[in-house]
Amino acid sequence: MSATQTQQLQAVRSGHTLGELEKAKAARDRRTYIALLLLALLGLLMSFVLPLAYMVRMSFNAGAPDGVIIETFTLDTYIQPLTDHYYWRITRDTFRMGVVVGILCVLISYPIALFLARTTSRFKGLLIAIAIAPLLTSAVVPTYGWMVILGTNGLVNSSLQGLGLIDVALKLTNNMTGVTIGLVEIFMPYAILAMISGFGRLSPQLEEAAGSLGASKFKIFTKVTLPLSLPGILTAFLMVFVLSISTFITPRLLGGGSVQVLATEIYDQTAGLLNWPFAAALSVILLVLFGAIVAVYQRITKKIGGS
Repeated sequence: MSATQTQQLQAVRSGHTLGELEKAKAARDRRTYIALLLLALLGLLMSFVLPLAYMVRMSFNAGAPDGVIIETFTLDTYIQPLTDHYYWRITRDTFRMGVVVGILCVLISYPIALFLARTTSRFKGLLIAIAIAPLLTSAVVPTYGWMVILGTNGLVNSSLQGLGLIDVALKLTNNMTGVTIGLVEIFMPYAILAMISGFGRLSPQLEEAAGSLGASKFKIFTKVTLPLSLPGILTAFLMVFVLSISTFITPRLLGGGSVQVLATEIYDQTAGLLNWPFAAALSVILLVLFGAIVAVYQRITKKIGGS
């Protein structure tokens, strides 16, 4: 007996027409979807919207030197970071760090992601697992590893001095150089995953067609492969940029207190100075910076999609 015949039999037994049963089923499905949607919205409200609203409201309070929060409505917490050169420099360094780490991650991860997306090896799953395996560990572990590798007596300096390439150890920690190296290695798996998922527009047939028309491999890459993989590249850059400007552990440990970015300054204002309103204002500024980059990303992707 087919499904239609079964429904007709059920309609006859219940005294309803088939159309009435279908309407009842559609109404029941609609109620289920609405219930699930309300649950999702409630979870989003409790876990994101309310904490964000609390943070924004906190940013308009005033913080006393003894850590007491004064309930008021003032713009002083925004005026100071927007007028003080020190905080302009922190914001600039945060933005620059995110851009540099994002670009380096994309450049290094692109060949790996392209290979993993194209390979037909039976070990493809294993290779992808190896590429993203660092995600299984906390960022603290590779950060401490880089502190040992890049230290004054670490592996890099010891090897270069042993080969006679340098006489004085290079300063690779407690500065932005070490932080950048550490962040690039930590966030490469995110870039690889983002690019693999964004390579859906890549078509081997188009590359074969370009080759059959006499295009060189370099021209095929620059005119076909690279333009089609741009959405994945932009997604990877955005993800790494957002993670970089909001990270705290690596700038604090590899920076050794010499590297100040918005995340470390927010922590110092919260845990050290107990100035929660000012920390909230810096968090809002970080959120605005992130929103500006997302807006630019959407504009570029829309332009690419329309071209």
